[in-house]
Amino acid sequence: MSSPAPTKGESERQAFWAELWDAISIRTVLLVVGVLLLQLGFILSYVAAFHSPKPSRIPIVVVAPAGFAGKIVSELNAIASTPLHARAVDSEQQARRLLEEDATSAAFVVDVASKTDTLLVASAEGASLATAVETIITDVEASQHRTARVTDAVPLQSGDGHGLTGFYLVIGWIVGGYLVASLLGIASGARPATTRRALIRLLALVPYAIVSGLGGAIVVGPVLGALTGHLVALWWLGVLLVFAAAAVTMAFQVLFGVLGIGITVLVFVILGNPSAGGAYQAALLPPFWRAISSALPNGAGTDAVRRIVYFGARGIGGHIIVIALYALGGVVIAVVGSLRHHSGATTDRSGAPGAIATMDI
Repeated sequence: MSSPAPTKGESERQAFWAELWDAISIRTVLLVVGVLLLQLGFILSYVAAFHSPKPSRIPIVVVAPAGFAGKIVSELNAIASTPLHARAVDSEQQARRLLEEDATSAAFVVDVASKTDTLLVASAEGASLATAVETIITDVEASQHRTARVTDAVPLQSGDGHGLTGFYLVIGWIVGGYLVASLLGIASGARPATTRRALIRLLALVPYAIVSGLGGAIVVGPVLGALTGHLVALWWLGVLLVFAAAAVTMAFQVLFGVLGIGITVLVFVILGNPSAGGAYQAALLPPFWRAISSALPNGAGTDAVRRIVYFGARGIGGHIIVIALYALGGVVIAVVGSLRHHSGATTDRSGAPGAIATMDI
């Protein structure tokens, strides 16, 4: 006995569900799940890094008479949860020099002849860091029925509100780098058609990085007056950051296809931005974010900008090396990965090397 023919409404419903399941592939579902995980990772990383900043071993020097210096240093280092890492120096002049060289975050100058001491801070190293040290020393002084007069020995430039300009400048450069590489991947294929095309794409990133680095330096300098007097140094730092971000993005795309863009977001946005030392400097972040801060281009670049603008570019060598290693690693992985991918593809298609199909870049 034959089954009754489906009604018109049933036929439409069946057609709808058939079309829906045909449109939603397993790959699409996996991509949506990946986006969801990135979104939740973004929330987790930022909130975990910023919701409860606690100072940890902030370097501070103590200037006091010989009979008092050791005791004061011991008391500061004995504060619960060790927010400070204190050591004694011989003079206020030496303490100021260390602040100006970014070799310490604060200097506590004790005047045993009065009830008022001096706390020297460097807001240029980070406004949040200076505030944290001031709060700790104020509490210590209050427990001794003393007060501390706070002096900003290395102040921020007038246009650099809260010292965040460098952080946002670095974010802009890095975002530009991975966006341009991502767009090239979307427009021309995540994996370049040949190894030669991979090299061409990498070379094409160089003029973009040069223009992007210069543009960012001009915006924060001559245009807005936020960070003035260091146009050339910031320009070439920007070039290196933009190219590094773009090269790493391209490397991830060569290795993982379109998923490489998501991995780039994980590295530079979810992990890199909250650990970079923008709103809260590394000494105020939880251990994980503090540990990776200077190991990622975001943190290395942010501190390099601070040192260029406020500390005579002292100590930026390590940061430059970190960023350059990302750039070099991105180039090597993109080229080698492209070579291996197309060698494998050639063998799969023809059974012998040398028969790569023609594809657009």
